[in-house]
Amino acid sequence: MDKKSYVEKCISEIGPLDHDAMEQAAARQDQLTKPPGSLGKLEEISVKLAGITGKQIFTVSGKHIFTMAADHGVAKSGVSPYPQEVTAQMVLNFLNGGAAINVLARHGGIDLIVVDMGVAADLPASPGVVDRKIAYGTANISEGPAMTEEQAWTCLYEGIRLVESLPDGFRLVGIGDMGIGNTTPSSAIVSVVTGRSPDEVTGPGTGLDHDGVRRKAQIIEKAIIINNPEKENGIDILAKIGGFEIGGLAGVIIGCARRRFPILVDGFITTASALVAVSVAPDVKPFLFASHRSAEPGHRIALEYLGLEPILQLDMRLGEGTGAALAMPIVEASAKILSEMKTFEEAGVSSK
Repeated sequence: MDKKSYVEKCISEIGPLDHDAMEQAAARQDQLTKPPGSLGKLEEISVKLAGITGKQIFTVSGKHIFTMAADHGVAKSGVSPYPQEVTAQMVLNFLNGGAAINVLARHGGIDLIVVDMGVAADLPASPGVVDRKIAYGTANISEGPAMTEEQAWTCLYEGIRLVESLPDGFRLVGIGDMGIGNTTPSSAIVSVVTGRSPDEVTGPGTGLDHDGVRRKAQIIEKAIIINNPEKENGIDILAKIGGFEIGGLAGVIIGCARRRFPILVDGFITTASALVAVSVAPDVKPFLFASHRSAEPGHRIALEYLGLEPILQLDMRLGEGTGAALAMPIVEASAKILSEMKTFEEAGVSSK
């Protein structure tokens, strides 16, 4: 079976949320030793998790974050104040445990999986990096398509296969990114999918000044005009204005929905991946959680389009999966509230 056919097969195997389990979980929440609704969003999260697992009570078997790295040809157009070689250098920092995502993953007891989807350098062979390199960075989207259609399908395929490598059991999965210049294709994707202008969705990324942001928006507008991606076609969008890590993360989302794992979307880039995934496979949408809302202006627009409310609001815009790492213990806590907290009857406490 070729990669495209395999991806399409996986998409066809994604089922809906289990509404019976959600009703049972909501009923149990109202019987727990607390005023109904007093745990707010924790209750909402637990009910959604019940719909994903198909069980009223469930246990989290593991927590994982896929941080995917790749480079972008558009970086040569001056859309970031950092040079492209920083992508490879930061991957090495991940390997050495020195990045923010390493600290937060250790803090949360989360398994961090670093994936090379298209870094423009040869990384040292290491068990700490999963090599799924498609090419040494994408082409410059301001001059033509980022990648071929075949490469776009390969991105999704590799993401799905990575999820298949996770052990059995109910798992929380977060997604993160690393790639100098990747807010540019992400902004382009958000602009095309939501119909908002490049000026509305473009932010400073890694620290552009006002003039730099304006130039970046002009480059994004040029990329959209030159490539003319089809708004309703996620593969066409990914191939023409996307990135290898963006596509790989979209594949992770599809793979998680297929295995009935919740997906904690991190920030702006990973939400652009979610837009691609939802376009290709609309049934993944109920499996998404927004970890936080980035300071990037396009992130709010993308989250509103997806109908996702962020768990956290910390004005972060780092990426790497840092927001997912912070939100994941909260999601796990919601599951524990549902399974470990006693009802009024179990505790011998009088209800109202």
